[in-house]
Amino acid sequence: MSDDARADGGTAEFEEYADLGATTSDAMEIAETSMDRVHDLVPQETLADRFRAKAVHATGDPEFQHLVRVAGDPARAGARAVLDQRPIVTDITMVKSGITGRGHDCPVRKAIGNGAELAAETGMTRTAASVLELDREGVYDGAIAVVGNAPTAALALADCIEQGTRPAVVVATPVGFVKAADSRKRLRAVAAEHGVPAVTNVGRRGGSGLAAGLTNELVHVASDAREGEVDL
Repeated sequence: MSDDARADGGTAEFEEYADLGATTSDAMEIAETSMDRVHDLVPQETLADRFRAKAVHATGDPEFQHLVRVAGDPARAGARAVLDQRPIVTDITMVKSGITGRGHDCPVRKAIGNGAELAAETGMTRTAASVLELDREGVYDGAIAVVGNAPTAALALADCIEQGTRPAVVVATPVGFVKAADSRKRLRAVAAEHGVPAVTNVGRRGGSGLAAGLTNELVHVASDAREGEVDL
């Protein structure tokens, strides 16, 4: 079990796993009521609808369900990766901090902080250089690759996939007015072309909280599969 999972109260048996991070009775009631209200707004007919519901919950915006895009079957692919204890690799610290420590034994790490020499030599952003450095080390193959902040990280990840890297699943919701929408569009296209399951969104909005929430939904699907409630 990862240190993060231990710190957050994880157990190998996952008996205490609770969606949305709730652990007390009051918190569970709030969490369940909140998701009940979301499910009144978002259909729950497919596993992909779970991403739409999570996006609405994370943003507080019912219209966000219409901005979510999936390629392949990221829910099942991501849940299998969780059950196989594959690494979860985020672009920045904020996204990593939002990943639940319960319900899984996946190591969770961030890209930022790697590739400093490459960034200095080329002038590319630190996040792009970090992704390229971790890819050079083979970190992204079979991993749950998460980008919640940096469009250049999403673009770098798209380049890596084009060159043969195969994450188990990609979650990408970089936010902003410069390159964000274009980076997600490119990553969606590359993921679809090369058979990499992905969940992203369209438009300017997104961010670390959304990326963490969507990734946590993979953990929740895995937990449901473990209980026999979802067929992977």
